[in-house]
Amino acid sequence: MTDAYPELLDAITRIAEDAGRAILEVYDSDFAVESKADDSPITAADRRAHDVIRAGLERLPGERPILSEEARTVPWEERRHWKEYWLVDPLDGTKEFIQRNGQFTVNIALVRAGRPVLGVVHVPVAGVTYGGVVGRGAWKTAAGAERHAIAVRLPGEGPVRVVGSRSHRGPDLDGYLERLGAHEMVPMGSSLKFCVVAEGAADVYPRLGPTSEWDTAAAEAVLVAAGGRVVASNGQPMAYNKGPDLLNPWFIASGGDPRDWTEYLP
Repeated sequence: MTDAYPELLDAITRIAEDAGRAILEVYDSDFAVESKADDSPITAADRRAHDVIRAGLERLPGERPILSEEARTVPWEERRHWKEYWLVDPLDGTKEFIQRNGQFTVNIALVRAGRPVLGVVHVPVAGVTYGGVVGRGAWKTAAGAERHAIAVRLPGEGPVRVVGSRSHRGPDLDGYLERLGAHEMVPMGSSLKFCVVAEGAADVYPRLGPTSEWDTAAAEAVLVAAGGRVVASNGQPMAYNKGPDLLNPWFIASGGDPRDWTEYLP
């Protein structure tokens, strides 16, 4: 099965870029903002991207189920039997989309046995796409440029580079940074925070707040394929499709520095 992943990655890249074009059509318009049941924002771009991705995935060989943020009502009694499935966030960073800062992404991951094994993260405004197959490597491509390999940064001199959210921050993260000591902050939105670590532009991304599984799977696959790692606050790997609840625990995504980043947690 893994021999087919590189070819599958090319197909997923095309689907993500198609979804990105659909998003930009809304981005360049006078779009409306609505609220979901949990009060999080949603726009026509989220829905259009979902439709594009679902249609694209359903055309691929095989019959893998799809779990998307915009169609999350698959009951656990059904999901618990899934061995391999698509995990999708059609538009990650809706707040960034609404603020028009460009830092939002399309996330598509293939999850197998509870772990992301393939991921694509597309940045519509920048025309940049990250992809990775765990065990095969990660890459980045910009609009009109050739695809090139990316890898995490090795430990070096100078302060630790920490990538953090533009939209989510609180006292727990402030305490983590205080215990960490000398550091530089790299502000970033959406799943791009993982990608910044994956391409060696930052060392660590501590997320001490709520996220859902579709927020992280694709970018985690890219980071792990680039030589990084993601652990929950207990130091164990993140688990996907683990139960009825689709929320992630606190986690830390890191690059080539092998230290135990959980030691700075409260």
